Amino acid sequence: SYIQYCRRWVQLDSEYLRYFQTIKEVYSKRMVSLGSVDKVVSVGDSRFELHSQSRTFLFRAESTRAYLSIYFFLTLNGSVNISFEGYMEMLSPRTKVYTLINKDKLFLFRSHEEYFQGVGITDIDMRMANVRDGENKRSFTLTTPYRAFSFMVDSESEKQRWSEALKECVSRALSCDGLCESIWRVPSNRMCADCSSSMPEWASVNLCVLLCEKCAGAHRSLGQNVSKVRSLKLDERVWTDDLIRALCSAVQSGDLLETLSLLNCGVDINCNTGIPEFPTPLSLAKRSGQTVQAELLMQNLNSESFTPVDKDASIRSQSGYLFKTASSAKPITDHKTKTDFSQRWCSLGDGMFSYFKSEQSHHKCGGMKTSEIICLSVNSPGKHGYEHTFELYSEEGRVYLFGSDDGSIIKNWIQAIAMAVLPPALFDVCGTCDRLGRLRCTEGNHGIGWFCLSGFKLQVLLEDNVQIIDLRKLLTLSDAGSMVLVWRGGPLHLLADRRPHFVGWQTFIQQRSGAGDQPLSQQQLTDLGVPVIIDRCLDHVTRYGLMSSGIYRKNGVNSHVTKLLERFQNDARSVTLLESDYSVDDVASTLKRFLREVKDGVFNGQENNDNWLRAAGLENRAEKIKRYQILLSNLPDVNRETLKALIHHLVCVQHLSDENQMTIRNLGIVFGPTLFHTDGTDVTGSQVVEELIQNYCSIFNVSQPLSRTPSSTICAVYLEKKTEGAEVLVQVFRF
Repeated sequence: SYIQYCRRWVQLDSEYLRYFQTIKEVYSKRMVSLGSVDKVVSVGDSRFELHSQSRTFLFRAESTRAYLSIYFFLTLNGSVNISFEGYMEMLSPRTKVYTLINKDKLFLFRSHEEYFQGVGITDIDMRMANVRDGENKRSFTLTTPYRAFSFMVDSESEKQRWSEALKECVSRALSCDGLCESIWRVPSNRMCADCSSSMPEWASVNLCVLLCEKCAGAHRSLGQNVSKVRSLKLDERVWTDDLIRALCSAVQSGDLLETLSLLNCGVDINCNTGIPEFPTPLSLAKRSGQTVQAELLMQNLNSESFTPVDKDASIRSQSGYLFKTASSAKPITDHKTKTDFSQRWCSLGDGMFSYFKSEQSHHKCGGMKTSEIICLSVNSPGKHGYEHTFELYSEEGRVYLFGSDDGSIIKNWIQAIAMAVLPPALFDVCGTCDRLGRLRCTEGNHGIGWFCLSGFKLQVLLEDNVQIIDLRKLLTLSDAGSMVLVWRGGPLHLLADRRPHFVGWQTFIQQRSGAGDQPLSQQQLTDLGVPVIIDRCLDHVTRYGLMSSGIYRKNGVNSHVTKLLERFQNDARSVTLLESDYSVDDVASTLKRFLREVKDGVFNGQENNDNWLRAAGLENRAEKIKRYQILLSNLPDVNRETLKALIHHLVCVQHLSDENQMTIRNLGIVFGPTLFHTDGTDVTGSQVVEELIQNYCSIFNVSQPLSRTPSSTICAVYLEKKTEGAEVLVQVFRF
């Protein structure tokens, strides 16, 4: 008999065979545990059968080579370590699923029986996930860079248990347990040195004691000079032996450059080599007869941290008078008047930033190594008594505020300090950024990443390459303790820090990631540059409302619209629109209200509104379209992409006007006053919208009017006979 095959993208690892709808999909349609496979049978013609406990899967490869690579890889392997399990209701698509947490993944199965049979739906990598509360008290949403999964359980208490289990899974996925397990093998290491709590996960590296989380907080309050607290799980770079072994090897050779590189990476020059006869790198170098290596180590023996002064930084020096406030251990949030500042002579050079009472004074009032400056932040003009100010944050957790009324003086200082602090790869941003510095970052080189924030752009130096992130286009942003920024390049984990600079980074990143009460260009955006609120509303109406009679003319429930708009304006990324929660009229009305109320509107201000309205009065059609094209090209990128997405959507709506009654004229009547912020008495705005819909391809330079395939398909199913009135319209969605 004839067998019809469906083309699927297949992934195979040591635990599961997964198949996906297309190569672009992230989450599988189904997966088969190799542990449940009884046998693999070749049936010829590049085909094989996968026999599991519940069913048989038949696959055919595109080529003999692909067939052989898959066939010979299939082996029985894998074990399951379940930390939490149970049934939940998935809301989109609405279905009950058996769910379990295994290590750092969440697995979805259709039933408990399918789990035992080894056949599942998909698995979710929790390293890139974020757990949020849902609309319902019994629901929550698991957000990933590629899709949001919404679940509902039977009670609030069960929701709480699931949320805690999932958050613990996220934390576990980001941590490293190997060091803990190694340390806990010694019985005396299994309790906190202060309170005797079991299994401590923190340590004071200079006092050589293990601490629980509560006692670690108490030690931090003592200051770094008393107790240097580090996490056994998150601060993995502190405990690694690789650098120590590499240094021990380097000092026994003549490779000075290798030793310099290792010291620059942060290896402790006084570390224990593990060799009783030669316990330090210096003694090891002397034993090996490496006198030059020994001299290098001796010259830096008492350095707290070894950071060679970059030649560009030494050339770039700066000195002059600035006004300074007293340093603080907390973020400076209150307004400082001029009386709070004192004049100081400041000097930058040779790896040091110092300040004196006057230019003639030889007694230093204070200062720090440039290697100890972990953050430079530029304040907005007028924030304090002096018009232009900047803040320096030290490794010890102190904040220093400097200012001047002369903007050029502050600009020169900012550029000089940036050159002294930043790695060479980021020198081109010196003087242009609002905030710069280093943060603890799991993806960074030895756990450290360098960051420069300028407007909405965050430049990140990880390892040896610089990445540029548009904060408005983040897929998700979580700031519960540590910050997790997920963008199209993947997740970025900024580890929590109790020092004041971290709170400032959180505030800056939140502010620059888009706000709902700002113009379109300052909203949270999709990767195409369209505000998230507009994109999600258009998508919802496209999915569920294209066939709805009077869509956009009918109003939603006012209280629902107000509540939904507030949610979007608070954090559009976190809003998941489900058909069960909001009607299409509620969502359509939310979109209209947002477009009417957004600052400066889609056309970017009243002056531009008037230009568009005047263009509608031109009698020559070709001249009018050309004028529309010029006005469109003059719009900011976000406004232009937003208008294009909206008009494209309205073209789709009017194509189904026989069903939804929304002709081009009706759409113009609705969206003319909405887009031009008028009361509707002047029909010119409606005329502009109608002409944009009618001439969509010409004005927006689009080859096909429906180039973007709607996310749903409308088909008619006839019952018994094909006659008028016997059909049922069915809307089919793709997930």
